[in-house]
Amino acid sequence: MKNENHQKADAIGDNHIGTSVETPLRSDAFVKTDDEKIEAISFHYQKIMEELGLDLTDDSLSGTPYRVAKMYVKELFSGLDPKNKPKISVFDNKYEYNKMLVESNITFNSSCEHHFLPIVGKAHIGYISSGKVIGLSKMNRIVQYFGRRPQVQERMTMQIFNELKTALQTDDVIVVVVVVEAEHLCVSTRGVNDKSSKTTTLEYDGQFSDTQIRNDFFKMI
Repeated sequence: MKNENHQKADAIGDNHIGTSVETPLRSDAFVKTDDEKIEAISFHYQKIMEELGLDLTDDSLSGTPYRVAKMYVKELFSGLDPKNKPKISVFDNKYEYNKMLVESNITFNSSCEHHFLPIVGKAHIGYISSGKVIGLSKMNRIVQYFGRRPQVQERMTMQIFNELKTALQTDDVIVVVVVVEAEHLCVSTRGVNDKSSKTTTLEYDGQFSDTQIRNDFFKMI
């Protein structure tokens, strides 16, 4: 008989629900060092492979548990650790440029937190300076940072949105629009096996609440 957690997981199914804007983390999430985490994950991943019936004495598979563990900690889920958060510098808008600035097609790779399968997509960001500007590469780094963790697309959109709002030092979110388009491999490679659908999430406020300004943004991307 299935335990309660299994029944709950089956009930949720493929619904990409989110419970909070913040990524759910335990209070002791960063007590262990990266090397200790890699060692522990490597051990457990070996057990998973053995349960699947794979022969880890084979030269091709013997190093896989370590490679996967290192990839999880150092790459795919490195955005969980605050020490990897990019340093965001903003500058005075000395040009007094007061029109919309847009950076589109920022590619990212993330992972669905329900199946740990890839989410591959693009982010489009626009803002209107209220006195501060941010380097274009920093917007890319913000997207990558929040992408490199188990995610729900709606949460990722909000996290990028809130981070930019904070970095640009404005209280009323008049400067940020985030649209994230993503291919969920947990949809295209399993379950309904849908290869053609696309999911888009959007967050905006301030001047972008004006339909004309919002439409101008959409035209630019």
